[in-house]
Amino acid sequence: MSEAHPLDHVVLPVANIDLARERLGKLGFTVAADARHPFGTENACIFFADKTYLEPLGIASADAYETSVKKGNVFTARDRAFRFRCGDDGLSAVVFGTADADRDHARFHADRISGGEMLQFARPMKMPDGSETTAAFRLAFAADLRAPDFFLFTCQRINPLPTDRKALETHVNGVTGIAEIVLAAPDPKAFATFLRFASGVASVREEAFGISLATPNVRISILSADGLNAYFDLVAPSADRGLRGVGIVYKVADLAVTEAHLAANGITYTRKNNRILVKAASGQGALFAFEEKR
Repeated sequence: MSEAHPLDHVVLPVANIDLARERLGKLGFTVAADARHPFGTENACIFFADKTYLEPLGIASADAYETSVKKGNVFTARDRAFRFRCGDDGLSAVVFGTADADRDHARFHADRISGGEMLQFARPMKMPDGSETTAAFRLAFAADLRAPDFFLFTCQRINPLPTDRKALETHVNGVTGIAEIVLAAPDPKAFATFLRFASGVASVREEAFGISLATPNVRISILSADGLNAYFDLVAPSADRGLRGVGIVYKVADLAVTEAHLAANGITYTRKNNRILVKAASGQGALFAFEEKR
């Protein structure tokens, strides 16, 4: 087993980047400038002080997107399959940070969880001060045939992003980072080995309503339908037996600040188990839960 990988980011397919920007802005997030990938997708990321981030993902050029799928681009092929089966809004992938994507790719092959060919690309990134830098990435994919609607990959930054992202990491809703990623499956234990192999985390913990795994920076849970209902008042996404991404739990310093912002922006929310819950909506894709950092 390799060393455990930290969470790097979460992929949130959206129907429209402008709609996502509007929704996420109303929720109190600072959204970075739009950025395009060379294979037809675009994003408008949300960066956190704990160095994790969200990647709302839209389609900028249908032609370039479809061409890349035909050429075997795993990232766009999985995104296209997700949109076909689940619609244009959701949580499709969890991404781990790595120092060596080539080694991960070899390991995924050895563990029989490889999702396909590696992907390397570069894209321009605009900083808040107007300056531009080039971000380059190398990705290694892990997939489980029983989970067509969800995949994992590791992301190696070939040239690091600028470290001073303070303006982008400050959010009026008080969010400082991600505490937990919530996945769902009728039989959570069925995906324990896949999650463990993909993340490099040595052990999985059995919980009352499923399993959890502690990466170096974030907890990942797979819950049964009963667990989704008990913790988040959610109905399980569907009757199929696959793995689905359903929610993100954020850390905030003061829940009252978060609540005041949501109320002022007319966002519908509920409170449960010392958390504020905002159900998935267009441009948001997953349940968002906010809890005070302990």
